[in-house]
Amino acid sequence: MKFSYTHKAFSIALSVLVLFSTLSLTIDKHFCGDVLVDVAIFSESEKCGMDISKKEATDMVKKSCCKNEIDVIEGISDLTFNSFEDLDVIKQQVLIAYSYSYINLFEGLPNLVIPHSNYLPPTLVKDIQLLDEVYLI
Repeated sequence: MKFSYTHKAFSIALSVLVLFSTLSLTIDKHFCGDVLVDVAIFSESEKCGMDISKKEATDMVKKSCCKNEIDVIEGISDLTFNSFEDLDVIKQQVLIAYSYSYINLFEGLPNLVIPHSNYLPPTLVKDIQLLDEVYLI
């Protein structure tokens, strides 16, 4: 019973590990001067309203104090599965020997012959424990 819960917990932990290792994140940060105004994950961050539009930027040479910073965290994009043929000859032989010895480790038990399975005890005429005054407590 304990092995069953351990097995389930271990398999859930491994599936969560695979999920988070393949996950890619995009973090968008908006700074107004040196102050962090907004942080957004998977979407665009909200602006502070002090950005200069393109029309105004052509009329003015003034530079905006706001800046956007985008951090991209790449996950594993391809999971490789190796086949048995990709292994070296020595590793193949070790794997075969190990699996053969492991499989033969668990052989079934022979059927046990119980010689007294059809034996019926004699019928009691008197209760011996009561006669000898032996009581189980």
